[in-house]
Amino acid sequence: MGRTYFVEEAIGQYLSDLSTKLKPYVTGLLIGQCSPQRDYVIWAVRTPPKEEQKEDTVSPSKLASIDEEWITTHASQVSRMLPGGLLVLGVFIIATPELSKDSQNALRKLIFSVEKSLTKRRLWKPAEEEVSDRAALQICSATKKVVCRTYDVQDPKSSAKPADWKYQSALSASWLALDCTVNVNIHIPLLATSPNHDLEKNTKNGLNRWSKQIEGSVFLINGQVKDDDTELLEGQKKLRGNTQSGTQFSDIKVLTQLGSSHRSTATVQICSGSINLKGAVKCRAYIHNNKPKVKEAIQALKRDIINTLSDRCEILFEDLIINEGPHKKGFEREYHVLPQRLFVPMAGSSVMLSDYKFGDEAAGEIQERFVEMLDQSVQAEDIHIAEEVNT
Repeated sequence: MGRTYFVEEAIGQYLSDLSTKLKPYVTGLLIGQCSPQRDYVIWAVRTPPKEEQKEDTVSPSKLASIDEEWITTHASQVSRMLPGGLLVLGVFIIATPELSKDSQNALRKLIFSVEKSLTKRRLWKPAEEEVSDRAALQICSATKKVVCRTYDVQDPKSSAKPADWKYQSALSASWLALDCTVNVNIHIPLLATSPNHDLEKNTKNGLNRWSKQIEGSVFLINGQVKDDDTELLEGQKKLRGNTQSGTQFSDIKVLTQLGSSHRSTATVQICSGSINLKGAVKCRAYIHNNKPKVKEAIQALKRDIINTLSDRCEILFEDLIINEGPHKKGFEREYHVLPQRLFVPMAGSSVMLSDYKFGDEAAGEIQERFVEMLDQSVQAEDIHIAEEVNT
């Protein structure tokens, strides 16, 4: 038995519009959520055209010209904009009948390279029983025939398995949202022996240790510790007629252990400085409403907590390199404000997407990013800044 993908109906229209506009082929990403029983696809987004393609009206005719690096970079950028629980679930290609026999090979290559690039950035480890199948969707631009297959990304020799692709209306209209605020105070020593104070590397190592603490922490949902396998909605009152907006769990507390559970020997290390990450971060995860388990919800929220901090540090370092150059001299006390998190609602969905802005960034720049990365236009008044900046 192959996997079944339940797909937001609007995606069918989006893909159909793409197939009439872009010849001879167009690629893109599928975004959604995996669960043990079924997978949900709630957005599809085309690969943004490169600058030279925008000016050049003649598009490349052979699949050999697919720019793998461009597509994987797009996937990495998009994954930063996804709140907990959502991920890049697969890749699609819409191609003319002449190109269809090469499409499957192209898709297979893309799926593995996208997954490799996303895994490299993650600070959390996938769970044992986690779904590792990713979707390869092929659409013929002439006949509109849809073929969906999956590859197991844990197995480099994996061959294609057939999968069902089923459209459903209002699929993402009533998902459950889990919100929490996490106070961060991470102290990362910089060893005197570490070459040229590689801040980025040291920060990543420090975040790695902190992410293990988050993975091992206890979550209180509405003041209670709930058993992993209980249903998240158990004991929740069903509001009659309230199917439109998703249920919100905003009273979630994260209890991290002080120190580690196993005793370790103390070491003395000579340090030449330290990095401190401090502040309150807003975290959010979404979960489908088909009998979700507590452990699925908590896992999604843990990953959002870890991702939001590591993504921000990554964005800050990218910004510093662009603005100050990689070889910064001197090692004085400096304060950098990490970018703030914001959330943006998507049409027809209770699920919001996320992004980050620096203090001096205008709403217009955020709107441009949503159009480029997600092919979605966003109203300036719909951009909700989730956090205070405390200097």
